[in-house]
Amino acid sequence: MSSTPSSSSLYASKQPQGYVNHVQKVAIVGATGQLGKYLVDALLKTGKHTITAITREGPSSSSSSSAVPAGVHVAKVDYNDPSSLVNALKGQHALIITMAVTAPHDTHDKLIEAAAAAGVPFVLPNEWGYDMGPEGMGKDSMLGKSLQARRDLVEKLGKSSWIGIANGFWYEFSLGGTPDRFGFDFAKRKLTWFDDGNTKISVSTWPQCGRAVASLLSLPILPQDEHDHSTTLSSFKNKHALVSSFFGDGGVSQRDMFESVLRVTGTQESDWTIEAREDPHDRWQKAVDQLQKGDFKAFVRVLYARIFFKEDPGNHESRSHNEVLGLPKEDIDKATKEAIEFSKTFQNYSFILSSGPLHHHCLTV
Repeated sequence: MSSTPSSSSLYASKQPQGYVNHVQKVAIVGATGQLGKYLVDALLKTGKHTITAITREGPSSSSSSSAVPAGVHVAKVDYNDPSSLVNALKGQHALIITMAVTAPHDTHDKLIEAAAAAGVPFVLPNEWGYDMGPEGMGKDSMLGKSLQARRDLVEKLGKSSWIGIANGFWYEFSLGGTPDRFGFDFAKRKLTWFDDGNTKISVSTWPQCGRAVASLLSLPILPQDEHDHSTTLSSFKNKHALVSSFFGDGGVSQRDMFESVLRVTGTQESDWTIEAREDPHDRWQKAVDQLQKGDFKAFVRVLYARIFFKEDPGNHESRSHNEVLGLPKEDIDKATKEAIEFSKTFQNYSFILSSGPLHHHCLTV
C-alpha cells in the first residue's frame, strides 16, 4: 500500500491500484522535546497514523526512548551513517523535524537528504515560526537565508515536498520568558511597551501547533477527481501552513496580553511598573549592534523586536489556514495562565528547548 502519488495524475481516482490517499506513517525527530511531545500527542489522538520517533544512538538514547509514549515506535540512528537514516525513513510518508539548538549544524541537511533517498513524500522542516524568505523579516532576523536554503535543498533533490508550519512565536514560551521577548517581567511586575503596545502579531500555543500538524497530515493527499474541491495535503506542497491561536481579531497585541495578565493575576495596571515606550526599530538596531560585538543573548531581542515593526509585523492572520484546518480559537486567559506558570519554572534554571530556529536561540544563559 502506497501513499506516494503517481506524478502522471493529480487525482486519487487515477492512481495505481493499492494507492492510499492519506498519510499513514509519520516519522518525527524530537518526539519527546518541548514541541515534539505536543505533536505526537495530537497525532496519536487522530488514530490515523503510525508514528516513529527518530532518536540518536548513544547513551542519551535510552532516556529519550523511555519517554516516548505508548504506541510510538522508536528507530535509533547514527547521523554519521547515511544508510542508518535512510533505513529508518524507508516507508515513511512524512518526516517532521524539531531540533534543539545543541544539534550539529549539518543534521538538518542529513535528514532532508535521507528523506529524499528513502522516498519520503513530505518533509516538515525545522521552522515553527513565521513564513519568512531571505529578504525583509528574514534578512532582519538573520534567519531567512538558512531557512530558504533548507527548502531549496528539498526541492533540488526532487523526491520530497516541504511544508513549513508558520505558527508565529510560541505564546507560553514568549510571554513567560524573559522581558527580551514580549517585554513582560512577571517577577518584578514590569512591562515595556513596544511603540504604543497595539501592534498585533500572530502567535500559537504548543497544543495548537500539535493540532495544526495533526489536522494537516490527516487531509487527503489528492482530490478524488476534478469535481473534488476540498482542501488537500498536496495543496500545501512547497508552501507554508499559516496558523495561530487567537484569531478573529487580527492577531494579539501587547495590550491584549496585558489585559489578559491583569484578569488572570487579579492585579490592576497600577500594580505594574510600565517602562518608557521603546521604538521596536531602535530596540532591534541596538540588539544587532550588541550581537555584532559578541553579546549572543542580544539575538533574542533581534528576533522579537523585529516582529513588532508596525509596517511589517509578524502577522499572517489575513492569510491563515486556521479555518480550513478546523483549528479552534483558543482562550487567551487560559494560555496566559500557562505562560505565567512557565515563567516561574523559567526563572529557576537555564535550559534549552527542542524547537525551531525562531525559538531555539531564545534561551537563558
